[in-house]
Amino acid sequence: MPEFQSFMSSLSIGTPTTVDGLSVYPLLRTVASPPFYDTLSDAVRLGTLHISEVSDAGNVPELRVVNDGPRPVLILDGEELVGAKQNRIVNLTVLVPERATITLPVTCVEAGRWHHVSAEFASAERAYYASGRRNKLGQVSFSMRTHSSPMADQSAVWSEIAMKSDRLGASSPTGAAAAMYEQRSGALDRIISSISPLPQQVGAVFTIRGMVAGFDAFDSPATWARTMPKLLRSYGLDALDPTIGGDGFATPDPQRFMDAVSRATCTVYPAVGAGHDLRFEGGGIVGAALETSNGVVHAVAFPAADVGRPSGRRGSRLH
Repeated sequence: MPEFQSFMSSLSIGTPTTVDGLSVYPLLRTVASPPFYDTLSDAVRLGTLHISEVSDAGNVPELRVVNDGPRPVLILDGEELVGAKQNRIVNLTVLVPERATITLPVTCVEAGRWHHVSAEFASAERAYYASGRRNKLGQVSFSMRTHSSPMADQSAVWSEIAMKSDRLGASSPTGAAAAMYEQRSGALDRIISSISPLPQQVGAVFTIRGMVAGFDAFDSPATWARTMPKLLRSYGLDALDPTIGGDGFATPDPQRFMDAVSRATCTVYPAVGAGHDLRFEGGGIVGAALETSNGVVHAVAFPAADVGRPSGRRGSRLH
């Protein structure tokens, strides 16, 4: 936990850029090392990472990941994998050790397909939309606490995708979340082309029409630059949903949100792959971080809402 507190205190908030209701407040870090790992997209492109179904029959909440490369590979919470028997999203941030094979916890985002279209998965240049990531993160944290298993609520995820697809007018014969990103690709590309990473930027706090939507931060500017388009699509899709965010007149307080993340109650679990998985709850926050012997690699947090458990409590909006 002291390592996480040190990481959070090393971040400073820069001047935001706003596009289509989405404001991106850069998180800057003056002391940062080059990444000691490859990103998912780069490792797949290099041919050193192979992701497939766990068997010919397959198992919806699990995939097989083989890292043949000489460096660890970072797979991000919410990154989408496309192909094989159905598209999936990753349940939590994972660092796959070099020359290692692991079982990756995932959730389906394509309810109407269960047949092979490829032997291996490709890495989509997007992450699951932010409000869905928030709910899934809460579900996974609850499952870890109660069942020692990083599982999401599959039925709830399918239901969310169906409702959001209706709102955005994006239909798919297989109920694929991908259809929403494809239908709104022009607007999402406009957001991405309008925002560039800064030299010391390692992450961002995102707000939608004046309401804090969440934050993602990494240990290295290089990782942020490589991952930023995926996360802009994640938060951007929510910004294109008129039911998400504030009324546009609120003044968000990103520093208050970051302080709440730092104060949230932390529980530490063994990570899938290398390191430790940190889970944060309380004070209107739901979040997680991956910590290794090299320090915090990735942290993510959202203002809490109904996070997939039967308590029915709602967290602070943390404007």
